[in-house]
Amino acid sequence: MEPENLKFGGGAAQAVVHPVVLIAMLIAALMILLLPKKYAIVPLLLMTFLVPLGQQFNVGGLHVHVIRIIILVALIRALFSMLFSRARAFSGGFTAVDMVFLLWTFFHVLAFLILFSFLQAAVVNQFGFVWDILGGFLAMRFLVQEEGDVDRVIRTFAFIAAILAICMLNEHFSKVNIFGYLGNDTRIVPETRDGLVRAQATFAHPLLAGTFGATLLPLFFWYWQKGKSKAIAILGVLSSTIMAIAAASSTPVLAYMAAIGAICFWPFRKHLRLIRWGVVILLVTLQIVMKAPVWFLIGHISVFGSSSSDHRAYLVDLFIRHFSDWWLVGTNAAGTWGWDMWDTSNQYVSEGESGGLVAFVCFIAMISYCFSRIGKARKAVEGDRAKEWYFWLLGAALFSHAVAFFGISYFDQTRMAWFALLVVIVAATAPVLAKSEKTELQPSGSPLDAPQAISTHPWLSEPARKGLLHQPVREFKPRRS
Repeated sequence: MEPENLKFGGGAAQAVVHPVVLIAMLIAALMILLLPKKYAIVPLLLMTFLVPLGQQFNVGGLHVHVIRIIILVALIRALFSMLFSRARAFSGGFTAVDMVFLLWTFFHVLAFLILFSFLQAAVVNQFGFVWDILGGFLAMRFLVQEEGDVDRVIRTFAFIAAILAICMLNEHFSKVNIFGYLGNDTRIVPETRDGLVRAQATFAHPLLAGTFGATLLPLFFWYWQKGKSKAIAILGVLSSTIMAIAAASSTPVLAYMAAIGAICFWPFRKHLRLIRWGVVILLVTLQIVMKAPVWFLIGHISVFGSSSSDHRAYLVDLFIRHFSDWWLVGTNAAGTWGWDMWDTSNQYVSEGESGGLVAFVCFIAMISYCFSRIGKARKAVEGDRAKEWYFWLLGAALFSHAVAFFGISYFDQTRMAWFALLVVIVAATAPVLAKSEKTELQPSGSPLDAPQAISTHPWLSEPARKGLLHQPVREFKPRRS
């Protein structure tokens, strides 16, 4: 018989909320409700990343995490603002990114319920999934709508990264994670591998802690480029670097290097199509000449000697070979594919296994649409170097996440960092794309071009052209009021 504490998907069978966390949660909830809307994102981000996910209440067997309460408060604030102050719901309206995100969530939920035969525990589990995923995305989508909001998000991330970097440095040298004293699933003594301390701070795993810091690096570079507050930019860059290194894991370092590489590709920004096709041709060529499939290149990428890059290569290989097992609605039997295959340390693999082919395609489309929006926005502001850098660095952050997805699947609050980037990309590109579309819809040419347009119009007969061309131009006189 299933243990009572596993009835709703595992976790503590009773409330585990430290008094400090409880006080912080109440203060954050009041701030979200009472502060001006533009500042409400700050307490939401602070509680999300500075409180371990294991801090939770147990209500009738339901695990109500502290972050879920904060998300709920933010959604209530959004609803009241839209009803009583007629606040705008989303910047840019309902975009393709929003649509794909909704579809991605829906197919994940549907696949999970089918796999577990719509059991009560499965329904409860997915209710929590929707609360976390869709609730978190919609809350941030409402709170981040203008460039000032984007600026505020990045400053808040710099402050969060600074606190976490200090704590991870302390964890590295003292071998004590101070967040472990809050209780539940956060360990006090950090994990070590090959003599290296793998600091994790508030996150569920060192890989996720380091990846969170690494993927923020381009955003802090943008703050430096903007020149508004270089002190914050330096603080953010240093904190990002410390977090990526203190995690002592290959994935964060590779995500960090991907961010640096993307930034350095700025001089080649006008040749990205050629570069993309070059990468495709290179991979096809390697697939032809290599003895093993091209994805086994993953097994040769390792920063630390104990990295499990071989596991990740075999994970992708078995994922492809077992396509028939997961394409329809995913699978809950991936652990039977081979040794340790239950450890889906690859976001792309995790998408397919937990949601099927449709959810996998939606996830890829989400990334593709964001790159597309960034590319179109950068071209629309071509010539304005500051704005071009703005969009380029957002693309670098997106690319850093795309690389990190090959080494880890986001299963804790790191998902909120990913959603925050999606929201920032949509909010940042919305006004530029709207202006660009408006310009394209305006008729080209001026009234002085009318004779040329009439004389070359393909649908007008010759007598009609002559008649229109010889009509006198009437002087416009304003009507008297």
